[in-house]
Amino acid sequence: MKVNVHDPRGEELTQVLTRATAALVQVPSPRVDAELLAAYLLYDGSRSRLQHAALMGERLTPEQVAEYEALVARRVRREPLQHITGSAPFYRLELAVGPGVLVPRPETELLVEEALKVLAPRTESATGQLRIVDLCTGSGAIAAAIKSELPNAQVFAVELSEDAIPYTRKNLEPLGVHLVQGDALTALPELAGTFDAVLSNPPYIPPANVPADPEAALHDPDMALYGGGEDGMQIPSAIAARAFELLTPGGLFIMEHDDTQEEAVAELLARVGFEGCYPVRDLNNRPRHSVGYKPRPLEPLD
Repeated sequence: MKVNVHDPRGEELTQVLTRATAALVQVPSPRVDAELLAAYLLYDGSRSRLQHAALMGERLTPEQVAEYEALVARRVRREPLQHITGSAPFYRLELAVGPGVLVPRPETELLVEEALKVLAPRTESATGQLRIVDLCTGSGAIAAAIKSELPNAQVFAVELSEDAIPYTRKNLEPLGVHLVQGDALTALPELAGTFDAVLSNPPYIPPANVPADPEAALHDPDMALYGGGEDGMQIPSAIAARAFELLTPGGLFIMEHDDTQEEAVAELLARVGFEGCYPVRDLNNRPRHSVGYKPRPLEPLD
């Protein structure tokens, strides 16, 4: 939609943004959200173009103001910004998101970075192409980021949710990721023991730890949040066991988890049989991911 600069009946963009910022006072970043919503509606998502337009004193028509304020009202009700715009940034990508799929979080980018640190030097595996799978892929964020950085790798993604799959497909099919709709605990039986890496951001939140942010508590699907059992470890435990089955000897496993679960996950990985395990901490020094390797067979003694 183009902005009508010369309409004398219009309202200055700066005034509209100031009013929206005041209305959004309860959200974490009122001015940023006000600008992002206006950029989405009026400037093809470009915040820099929006800011330039505001400096130039551009005006909005009454129709444009009404359409913009309707979006602001949705955000005031704590509908996620990403649901309103239909996209979320993740590791240099813009991913399609909306109701029914978990909005990817910045901390999950650390999982991608750690995986690439290990996998990028391995241009190929013993059998040729690297083979990588993202279990409980949701929007496809991890698989998409890995494939975009390792285009020659065979990347698979598994997701069960009927609500999430349309977004997953939209994000992954253009990249050539092999998407499987099914249960992460039973999918890809024909490829068991052949993966160089299994990556996962499974549901892991304990049932008592309802997210404080209304955006997550009210709009993220429970299926993607809560891990089962009092400690939230039921699904992560099953994912770790399945990862061990899918990996080739020497293969890498990385799993995201709650920052209160570091010890429980370390015990879990050791119990399953992983070795060389260590945590990955976020910028606040909280343990958010754990890494383990499937052991290689012992070399026979001469």
